[in-house]
Amino acid sequence: MGGPGPYIEHCWPPKEGTQIERACVNIWHTLTYWDLLRAEKVAIERSGNAVLDMNQFRMLFCTCRIPGVTRDSIGSYFKTETEGECPSHLIVLCRGRVFAFDAIHEGNMVTPPEIFRQLTYIQKRCHSEPDGPGLAALTSNERTKWAELREYLIDLDPKNLTLLEKIQRSLFVVCLDDSSPHATPEDYTEVTRLGLTGDPTIRWGDKSYNSIFFSNGTCSAFCDHSPFDAMALITMLSYAEKKIIENEGKWKGSDKVRDIPWPEELVFTVDQKIINEIGRTKELYYKKVSDLQLVNYAFMSFGKALIRKKKLHPDTFVQLALQLAYYKCHGRPGCCYETAMTRRFYHGRTETIRPCTMEAVEWCKSMLDPSDSTYQRVQLMHKAFAKHNKMRKECENGKGFDRHLLGLLLIAQEQGLPVPELYVDNAFTASGGGGNFILSTSLTGYTRFTGSAIPMVHHGYSFFYAIRDDRIVTTCSSWKSCPETDAEVLCRTVFQCFQDMLQLTVAAQL
Repeated sequence: MGGPGPYIEHCWPPKEGTQIERACVNIWHTLTYWDLLRAEKVAIERSGNAVLDMNQFRMLFCTCRIPGVTRDSIGSYFKTETEGECPSHLIVLCRGRVFAFDAIHEGNMVTPPEIFRQLTYIQKRCHSEPDGPGLAALTSNERTKWAELREYLIDLDPKNLTLLEKIQRSLFVVCLDDSSPHATPEDYTEVTRLGLTGDPTIRWGDKSYNSIFFSNGTCSAFCDHSPFDAMALITMLSYAEKKIIENEGKWKGSDKVRDIPWPEELVFTVDQKIINEIGRTKELYYKKVSDLQLVNYAFMSFGKALIRKKKLHPDTFVQLALQLAYYKCHGRPGCCYETAMTRRFYHGRTETIRPCTMEAVEWCKSMLDPSDSTYQRVQLMHKAFAKHNKMRKECENGKGFDRHLLGLLLIAQEQGLPVPELYVDNAFTASGGGGNFILSTSLTGYTRFTGSAIPMVHHGYSFFYAIRDDRIVTTCSSWKSCPETDAEVLCRTVFQCFQDMLQLTVAAQL
């Protein structure tokens, strides 16, 4: 998953020559958050009165997915101060090369001017010397293939294992990207697309957090989804953004730079086979990502404030607009996955809300039937809202069923038991079961941060959205090679449906 930094809306409009200067401020605030986590000073999150599980926050730093031939594993090396020593180095990727430097010097965290010195050193070297082999691209390969190549790398030279472990254990990865994506508060498309599907030689796909800084001072995040859900990351990014705004995007502390060790380059031993595999992986990667159609637009007419004023739940409002838009575009209901958060439970992650309800479909039909009255449409809309709100509550309280069904299926597969007939039933698949949801959706909260992913199925869409007081920022993606889907058209239709729903509530009050 990935998403754009919203800093262009306040302190940091796109501007060439600001990449390193902004990166070092952003990195410093992120390191401060790491420091708070280590000291166990991050506020416990709540939903109403319920305390939420905070375990995912450990995975923001020093965490990496490790490829295995049959199964991947997650390596997490983060430790709180009471638990002991925690890795404290950063990895920097630039022009196919890999560098590392420590974020702590003589017991104190490096300051933005010191980070600036380190990043400038790396950038100068990379811009005046030949590009590196781009080993990071291998992390974008098919998982088993990458696991086999990783084993091959380790056999080639045991030193390669030491370097791989250094990357795995690092706090997070800083990516210095030469692209200059266009970005405006209304249209983040290019910065989001490049964040999610940019140069694979400067993204370590297995790391839980890659912080990408583009040449024109815009930025993006790229993450492995397996260790945490988007909300943990968004909490951290919102903390950093708040500090950036408070300090007007500048560093207001001392300019003194200590004599800290220069960054160390991690030089892997590679042979012709690895070089060829990097080339092949890049080719496959670019072929795949060139097929992705992605738009990230802000609907600017209204947002949470007005929806709440109409006494409607903002998330349900967007979900029903999406159901209506899909029905308009495709002439049929679209089975839909929406993420519900189950952090009320110990180490809880998510459950599936299924927004394509009978009530939603009845309302969509009514909206498209010219003979139906405004009164009928309003009544059906309220029924659809009530159903969705009830489902969300149930799912958040552990009363969903998709995770339970997945668990039973995995037990059957792992123990060699016959797979129950339910899982091969056409109705199960048609309703989205077994990872077949046509609409894969997620609310990324009520902050300036939004995310993006790719569709779950070839004939489907991914639809992520952030609901702000005055706007709704949406990211929609589909595959160009599928003739029946079009992310741009669906997104524009959703925006029209927002207006239609508002008009309906206005008409109902007359």
